[in-house]
Amino acid sequence: MHRLVVLVVPVFALLMACEFAWGWLRRRNSYRFGDTLGSLSQGLLSQALAVCTQLFQIGLYAMVYPLVAVWTRPDFWDGAIGWIVAVLLFDFFDYWLHRAGHESAVFWAAHSVHHQSQHFNFSTALRQESTVAFLGWAFYLPMAVVGVPPEQFGLAGLIVLVYQFWIHTEHIGKLGWFDRVFSSPSNHRVHHAVNDGYLDRNYGGMLVVWDRLFGTFAEEKEPCVYGTRKALASFDPVRAILGPYLPLLRDAWHTRRWRDKAAVWFKPPGWRPADVAARFPDAPFSMEEARQLHGPALTRVQAASASVHFASWVGVTLAFLWRADDLAFHTGLALLALAVGGFWTLGAVLDAKLRLRWAWGAQLALLALSAWLLT
Repeated sequence: MHRLVVLVVPVFALLMACEFAWGWLRRRNSYRFGDTLGSLSQGLLSQALAVCTQLFQIGLYAMVYPLVAVWTRPDFWDGAIGWIVAVLLFDFFDYWLHRAGHESAVFWAAHSVHHQSQHFNFSTALRQESTVAFLGWAFYLPMAVVGVPPEQFGLAGLIVLVYQFWIHTEHIGKLGWFDRVFSSPSNHRVHHAVNDGYLDRNYGGMLVVWDRLFGTFAEEKEPCVYGTRKALASFDPVRAILGPYLPLLRDAWHTRRWRDKAAVWFKPPGWRPADVAARFPDAPFSMEEARQLHGPALTRVQAASASVHFASWVGVTLAFLWRADDLAFHTGLALLALAVGGFWTLGAVLDAKLRLRWAWGAQLALLALSAWLLT
């Protein structure tokens, strides 16, 4: 599975290049240098972490499957109808996980990484979450009960995930009847927007039919403003992944009632106990502030350095994924830690918070250690 990811990377890169060229020719460019590298860094880190968290990615499903599976007929699941059923089931349960990702604070803390970009393009599609697997694996266990084999479960998930790549673009308008049935660029732009009328809408991965059935559909009617209502305002990948949990930890620690200490995690995002809300008030959401794009001005040397650092870590991460099945678990963990350090250093350069001589020193050391572990 990890090697399949490596093989599709050139396809994603080509499609991003085509989208960028189309936007540039039409003077509607939707890419920015720092944001694109930040989003792609998150995608690479999520894949590196997946190597080290196979238990949650598919392992628990495979463990439960032989104990609970009801319909285990290979002649059905190997056929066309079986594959269609498996993909539809995955998309259905993915809708509920995705919905939980917006309606429960702890799930939103994990999922919000995907929404932090203030732009909407193919690189945003690759800005995948790193910690959702720790929380979301249980949502798919009904598929094991039905009898979907583990290998088919994994491939069905990959199909649903890959489908969603093309719907992250501003260059495809409304598609008529297609928008009423399937997730489409128009429908998904709504999902990524922070506009009042668009919040918590259009969760479907492949089908928007689920949203129409369960009352979470909204049609695109006004220009979208992208990002999260509490803007990340940083290209630091560690802050992006762990930062959303910190307000929950703070509120759970400071609130007096034990019931509220638990409720902080499971109430909708933005809900806060009255005592901590009064003690640590949040600034109100401002659409004007949401329209202000983060991205410090970089010198040519800084931009060139960031490009070299990013390209180096693309190579290391893809090599890691290609060899993942042959590496010891502790080696995988070490490579993951080095990648986190490398992408953190890249983010510090993009945020203009780290001098280049220190960034180059750190990157050369981290890359050298990675090369040694991969040999």
